Amino acid sequence: MAKDIIRMSRKEIDRLMILRGVIHGEVKQVMAAEILGLSERQVRRVVKRIREEGSEGIIHHNRGRPSMRKMSDETVGEIQRLIKKRYRGFGPTLASEKLREREGIEVSREKLRQLMLEAGLWQRARRRKKVHVWRERKAHCGQMVQMDGSHHHWLEGRGPKMVLMGYIDDATSHFFGRFYDYEGVYPAMDSLERYIRRYGRPVSLYIDKHSTYKTTRQPSLDEMLQGQSAATQVERACRELGIEVIHAGSPQA
Repeated sequence: MAKDIIRMSRKEIDRLMILRGVIHGEVKQVMAAEILGLSERQVRRVVKRIREEGSEGIIHHNRGRPSMRKMSDETVGEIQRLIKKRYRGFGPTLASEKLREREGIEVSREKLRQLMLEAGLWQRARRRKKVHVWRERKAHCGQMVQMDGSHHHWLEGRGPKMVLMGYIDDATSHFFGRFYDYEGVYPAMDSLERYIRRYGRPVSLYIDKHSTYKTTRQPSLDEMLQGQSAATQVERACRELGIEVIHAGSPQA
């Protein structure tokens, strides 16, 4: 019976649901490609695998296998030695060309950049501060939902100050909200559950860096063992649900 169990990640389950919609004619390939961040050619290839192999076709065939493109430790050491001895001060692009022309070693510019960074032979270039540009709205309902707690005298003096936990769909501007006595873990969890039960699970949630949603603590031992960063209860819940959390740079955003 164990052989019949198909183990999938949350991401693979989400992809399978969308691609089944393509197979049944409910979702166009162009739309599926945009939602999944794939090319139409990739969508056609995966759809073909699902038709031939069933649900297992969504699982990447290289999962669990060592990469054929992995460079040996000896080659890495030789490349770093040559850079130190003959090409110190060269940038990754020029060094890659010289290694190919003079040493007969093929290595991509990006891979060489990573090796040079590891060996302290290259420094990341400082990026210029970008001028803020208004981003385009998401194309489809549910791709991203903005959530925020709004503190205000909503009862106009006839009662206590309250917090409106509001949800706005980025594509449609559809609004959902509920009042609470404060902004914290319970209001965030309760309002998110009510939103999901009514409208479905969003792909991503855009929230600010309020302490309820973003922590400054160091990761715990369990989190470090799992290769995860420190997370709030809200972030952990979203992770379990497969909802990407996007933190705004400022509350005004």
